[in-house]
Amino acid sequence: MDMIELIKQPWSWYFSGIMIVAIMLMLIFWGKSFGFSSNLRTICSMAGAGKRTGFFNFDWKAQRWNLLFLIGAIIGGWISSTLLSSPAGLDLSAATVTDLNALGIGFNGGINPDELFSLQAMGNPKVLFLLVIGGGLVGFGSRYAGGCTSGHAISGLSNLQLPSLLAVVGFFIGGLVMTWLIMPFIF
Repeated sequence: MDMIELIKQPWSWYFSGIMIVAIMLMLIFWGKSFGFSSNLRTICSMAGAGKRTGFFNFDWKAQRWNLLFLIGAIIGGWISSTLLSSPAGLDLSAATVTDLNALGIGFNGGINPDELFSLQAMGNPKVLFLLVIGGGLVGFGSRYAGGCTSGHAISGLSNLQLPSLLAVVGFFIGGLVMTWLIMPFIF
């Protein structure tokens, strides 16, 4: 079996946990904290937003490493979805597929449902509205909470920060409310 075939095989769930631990130990060793939403602040600061708003007035060059992490994540996502994806597609449980069908969302083996994340779906005003409002709420929430889910749940909890624990509890409560109360109403 060559390396590409090995990479294409399903991996155990715990491998990602081991990799997250290794990355977090390296970040703690070098005194860095992890989070994707901080990249938006860095990009806005690079573009000159610090001249208009004090929040963006900081030394963005200290965050260059995080921008490289963001670029690497984008490139890695593209490589894994185009070059390393299995032709068989995802294997979801029958119960999940049934739940998606009940919401009017079909499953074709892809990562994202075509009813929400395809170019054709952008012509549907309801889908466009949901994506714009959802994106705005995610942006507002990450700013209001002082970080995103990855920053709080991975970096903040590994540094034993109480605000991150409270944020993660809030994320889970919000996710449960959305899944069980709001999403069935929307779809």
